[in-house]
Amino acid sequence: MKQNKISSKIYPLIRAVAAAMVLPVLFIYIMIAKPDYKIMNALSHVVVPVAQWIGNIVTWPIRAVGGAIDNIGEMSNLRAENEELRIRLDEALNNQAICSIAIEENKKLQHELDITNTQPRDTVIADIIHDNRAIGHNTYIINRGANKGIEPNMVVMSPNMMLAGIIIDVAPHFSRVRALTDSDTNIAVRVVGSEVYGFMTGNGSSTPTMGFFSDPEFQPSAGIKLVTSNISGVIPSGLTVGEMIDESDVKIYPVSKLSRVIVLKFDTPQNEYK
Repeated sequence: MKQNKISSKIYPLIRAVAAAMVLPVLFIYIMIAKPDYKIMNALSHVVVPVAQWIGNIVTWPIRAVGGAIDNIGEMSNLRAENEELRIRLDEALNNQAICSIAIEENKKLQHELDITNTQPRDTVIADIIHDNRAIGHNTYIINRGANKGIEPNMVVMSPNMMLAGIIIDVAPHFSRVRALTDSDTNIAVRVVGSEVYGFMTGNGSSTPTMGFFSDPEFQPSAGIKLVTSNISGVIPSGLTVGEMIDESDVKIYPVSKLSRVIVLKFDTPQNEYK
C-alpha cells in the first residue's frame, strides 16, 4: 500500500517536470517554425519562469559546489592571515621581552657603575668657533650666549655625554668655556662604586691629574671610572668625567675632537666656579 501511495505521488511529479521541460522546447519550435509573436508573447509569461525554475534546479548542485569552493578559499585565506598574525604577535612579544631585559640590564649596570641620572631642565646645542690654547691654559668659544639663556658655571658636555668644560664668561651671542685640561680647573669627583672622593685638576696637558684625599689607603689604578661628586655645590653629581690611565692621570674627552657641545642647564645655585 505504501509503495502505491509513493508511486501515486511520484508519477504526477515526473509528468509535471516533463511537461515543464517540453514547454521551452515548444516555445523554441514556435519561434523558429511558426513565429507568431502573439503566441510567443503569451507563452513567454509561462515558459520563462518555468525555464528559470528548471535552470535553478539543474544548476543548484553546481552553484552549491561553487559556493563551497569559495568558502573553502576564504577559510584558507583566513587561516593564512591568522598564521601571519600569530607570527607577528610572537615577534612583538619577543621584542617586548628583549626590551624588558635590556631595561633591566641597563638599570643593573647603572646600579653597578653607581651612575646617577641627573636630568637638566634644558639643553642648548652649540658649535665651537674658536679654541684658545696657551701654555697651561685651555679655553674655547662657543656660538651660544646669554640670548639662549646660558649663564656662568653651566656644564658643557661632549656629544657622548662626557664632561667637557664649564662656562666661565658669557656674552649676548658667545660664551667662553674652561676645558678640563686648563690649569685653573679643579673639579670634585668620586670613584664610581665607592665613597672615595677627590679633586681632578688640569695641568695644561691632555691628561688632568687626580688627587684622592678622602681615603688615604685607597690605591688608584688604570680603568677606575670617575664621576662628578657635587662637593662644591656647583657641578651636579653623577656626570661622567673619565677614567684613570694610571695612579694619577685621567683620560678625558679631548677638546681637539670637539666641534659641537651640549650645554646643560640645571636648577642649581650659581656659585663661583673655582
